[in-house]
Amino acid sequence: MKENNPVIEVFGAEVICASCVNAPSSKDTYEWLQAAISRKFPKDSFSIRYIDIEKPLENEADKEWAERIQNDEFFYPLVLINGDVVGEGYIQIQPVFSTLEKLGFVASE
Repeated sequence: MKENNPVIEVFGAEVICASCVNAPSSKDTYEWLQAAISRKFPKDSFSIRYIDIEKPLENEADKEWAERIQNDEFFYPLVLINGDVVGEGYIQIQPVFSTLEKLGFVASE
């Protein structure tokens, strides 16, 4: 059963994570994920948002995730799908795709 319009969130900052040498920036990761998911699953809809952990945040859930990253509980970029962590630091695409497929996404042929 397909879950309608999952929410993908990418938490990050302009400065590249010190532990993630040679990894793309958080913003680059967000743009790459958006393009890769749209290409692989063109018929499925999703929402994707970028949250800068160094800017003032209004949303309480965003504040909590940002605080956890700043307290070194997670590396950034941190990628969530429907509130579940699917990657942190150097993001791999396969766990993202696998999570979306479990939600009912079907890859284009």
